[in-house]
Amino acid sequence: MPSRHTSSSQHSCTHATDSPPRRVRVMLPLPLDYAYDYLEDLDPPLTEGEFVRVPFAARERTGCVWSCHPGSGSAVDVKKLKHVIARRDAPPLPTDVACFIDWTATYTCAPVGSVLRMAMSIPQALDPQANMAGYIRVGDTVLQGLRMTAARVRVLDAASRDVPLGATELARRAGAGTSVVRGLAEAGVLTQVTCVSPPPFATPDSGRAGPSLSIDQETAAQELRCKVDTGGFSVTLLDGVTGSGKTEVYFEAVAATLKRGKQVLVLVPEIALAGQWLERFTERFGVAPAPWHSDLAQKKRRTVWRAVAEHGAHVVVGARSALFLPFPSLGLVVVDEEHEAAYKQEKGVIYHARDMAVVRGREAACLVVLVSATPSLETTVNVEEGRYDRVYLPDRHGGAIMPQVEAIDMRREGPKTGQWLSPPLRKALARTFARGEQAMLFLNRRGYAPLTLCRGCGHRFSCPDCTAWLVTHHKPARLICHHCGYCLPPPEFCPQCGVGDTLAACGPGVDRIAEEAENLFPDRRWAVMSSDMTGGAQAAAEVLTQARDHEIDLLIGTQIIAKGHHLPGLTLVGVVDADLGLAGGDLRAGERTFQLLHQVAGRAGRESRPGKVYLQTYMPEHPVMEALISGNRDAFFEAEAAQRRRFGLPPFERMAAVIISGHSAASVETTARHLRRAAPRGNGVDILGPAPAPLTVLHGRTRWRLLLKAPRRVNVPELVKNWLRAVKVPAHVRVRIDIDPHSFL
Repeated sequence: MPSRHTSSSQHSCTHATDSPPRRVRVMLPLPLDYAYDYLEDLDPPLTEGEFVRVPFAARERTGCVWSCHPGSGSAVDVKKLKHVIARRDAPPLPTDVACFIDWTATYTCAPVGSVLRMAMSIPQALDPQANMAGYIRVGDTVLQGLRMTAARVRVLDAASRDVPLGATELARRAGAGTSVVRGLAEAGVLTQVTCVSPPPFATPDSGRAGPSLSIDQETAAQELRCKVDTGGFSVTLLDGVTGSGKTEVYFEAVAATLKRGKQVLVLVPEIALAGQWLERFTERFGVAPAPWHSDLAQKKRRTVWRAVAEHGAHVVVGARSALFLPFPSLGLVVVDEEHEAAYKQEKGVIYHARDMAVVRGREAACLVVLVSATPSLETTVNVEEGRYDRVYLPDRHGGAIMPQVEAIDMRREGPKTGQWLSPPLRKALARTFARGEQAMLFLNRRGYAPLTLCRGCGHRFSCPDCTAWLVTHHKPARLICHHCGYCLPPPEFCPQCGVGDTLAACGPGVDRIAEEAENLFPDRRWAVMSSDMTGGAQAAAEVLTQARDHEIDLLIGTQIIAKGHHLPGLTLVGVVDADLGLAGGDLRAGERTFQLLHQVAGRAGRESRPGKVYLQTYMPEHPVMEALISGNRDAFFEAEAAQRRRFGLPPFERMAAVIISGHSAASVETTARHLRRAAPRGNGVDILGPAPAPLTVLHGRTRWRLLLKAPRRVNVPELVKNWLRAVKVPAHVRVRIDIDPHSFL
């Protein structure tokens, strides 16, 4: 890719008169894999990375200059080319960001324009923020004849004679309306002035003293600081048991990066639930970082994007899409809980944020830190093969010990019919509450029950648009599809046989567990946390705060309660269905179940009081359960790796999924079979399928899948691209490519 100039481009859009127009190539944020040629005669001339307005398909669009080399472009006659209209008043896209976009597009088999669109997700940010109009007090005297109301008096008292305040801010301080402020300005008591908006984000204090570190923590922190000071690209796994203080260790790397004048990106799997992390960051550095996630208001996202581009945001904490922010001086990338499945983007451009973070760090020539108590097998293999470094924290911080894990064999000690909590778990809950301690019940299933059926005819309520059962919810009472959102109120009569009072909810969800717990312990305070709880992420954060302050005795939830939360009073964790994640044909089922349950177990006993974990299971002899009980994580992953290697599965071989979907089932099947006949052969490549996807219908579209397996030496993205070029796909059929798939549904 040609080199790009990254100097600022705050220039006027005048046209040169002393030189002929030159050809430039502009990439548009559209699903296109090529840039378009335009003529430009702006003064000063455009540089690569600048954002420009160009005519396209009878309208104006904003694109990015991808090449400025004289003579570059296609063979299109120069007379047929249109002119660049104007440059946008924004810093150009940094060279390393543009190279990252190109690499991501190539690797994921996505159009470059689609990836660029993620980097240009906030078009409003390409215009500078207008200077703010503020008001100051003219003098100490009030004009004669001006009627002074209580509100006007408060505004004048709040108004400064030196520092201008916006109308909204001045009205807020005075407890009045903005009309009062404008009325005083019209009367001449206040005068309006133009003031420059203050920086949106304060600079973190890199010299601020952090908490005292243990010997192991200081050793790990020193290694990370040395890598930051040395500079250049490298990847380090920060491995440590739950509660070992990994966050405080990589905060030291953050401080070292800030001292060098570089920017920091921290990826977290659930930014909306990172309240404790944000508090710890603010305590460590004196200010909050800049946030980036989909729940941010558009105005806030515009502010963050612009601040990043202008080096006004020094630390960004965000979800996976933060990788595509235009950092001009990125010095450190941290991927917290790098094993989390939430880092896999399944819509639009399909990518894994952990893997792309490594590439982003390579393009920026900076340190990448992967953080986890249960590293992914992919990361573990990279460490073993010498591609990544590793620092390890073997002990919990402050002398706390790891919780004791015990399996409850549900074949012998299971609950009565209609109940879900076994007698041993019930007794453990009672003992915990009697000691004044907190407990947690974990079940990775939302709602009240996963299935509703008719006891008379056996009819099961399913989604009309997806191959999925409708999940029963009680608050409010609904049957909901968790894939497309379809819902209906619970019917009084079976739609199949027409009989009433025959509908039964089968199996438990977290709401049903809460119902049972409330009946068992009516005097105890409890709360449920799940991704679909009323109030969303804000409500979940409030529940976590209540739990931390011991305003809740029992916390019941899905996987969102396992994401690094520190609850000092929590000593008991009960896993209601430890076998749940082991079902199905997912090659990572064992690994993911171990990681999730290990993280859940790690919430117990994080301070002075010891913790206890109970796993309700019908398979206590399963390797996952045995590893959790023994605490021998490394032995489990060694066995898992040996099995993957024997069967030629990732990370030892490569995979790519080809997903064919459409509203016509016949067209989808026909296209899938055409693709199978055109599939590449030889060089160790195997093609599995085609076959209907396990989730055959999704959002009303029929889905078929093919799976490609190949040795690691094979360039899988290039192979797949060439494969698909050989087949003409009907316009009403969609083909998606998932390199290194994590979902097989």
